[in-house]
Amino acid sequence: MVQGIIGKKVGMTQVFLDSGEAVAVTAIEAGPCFVIQVKDESKDGYNAIQLGFGKASHLNSPQSGHLKGIEKVHYLHEFKTNDISSYQPGQRIDVGFLKKGDLVSVSGFSKGKGFAGVVKRHHFAGGPKTHGQSDRHRAPGSIGATTFPGRVFKGMRMAGHMGAKKVTLPNVKVIEVDSNHNLLLLKGAVPGANKGLLFVEKVGRL
Repeated sequence: MVQGIIGKKVGMTQVFLDSGEAVAVTAIEAGPCFVIQVKDESKDGYNAIQLGFGKASHLNSPQSGHLKGIEKVHYLHEFKTNDISSYQPGQRIDVGFLKKGDLVSVSGFSKGKGFAGVVKRHHFAGGPKTHGQSDRHRAPGSIGATTFPGRVFKGMRMAGHMGAKKVTLPNVKVIEVDSNHNLLLLKGAVPGANKGLLFVEKVGRL
C-alpha cells in the first residue's frame, strides 16, 4: 500500500492531549489525491505510484494528454511502493492510511528570504570594527588563495539566495487524523509557509 500523500500547509495552532498537555501542531490539508500513473519495474525500472493533488485551472497539451480521462490536478509526486497491484489510474487516495501516533516524514520548501549576506545566511561574525576597517563589518573576508590554486572552490559559503530549498523533517508525530475533512495534525512546525506544498510519508509508529 502506498504510504504517502500530498498536502498543503494550513497553519499552526495548539491542541490539548488526553493528559492535559498543550502541544503546538501544524494543520495540513492532506489530499484527497488521485492515482495518475502506476509505474512498473518491468517497464519503468522501479515500482511507484504517481499521485496528483489540487485542482488545475489550466493545462497545456502535454499535461492534458498525461491526465486524459483522470482528474485534472495541479501537482504531481511519486511515492515508491512494493505493491502496485491494487492501484489503477483515477483511484482516490485519502489520509485514512495514517493513524494517531504514527511517525511521518514531511518534506516541503523553506520560506524564501531573497538575497542575503554571509552574516545572515551563514552566521559569519563579520570583520573587525576598528583598525581602519570602516566598511568591512559584514563582509566575508578572503574567499580563496592567490597563485595556487588561483580560483574559488565550489561550495564556498558566500552571499546569495537564502531559503526556498527542499527541507525534510523525519519522525514527526501524528497527533490527529480527520479523514472526513482531509485534515492532518502533526506535532510541531513543518517546513514552508502557509499554503505551501508538502509531501507526507509514513515511516513508522511509536
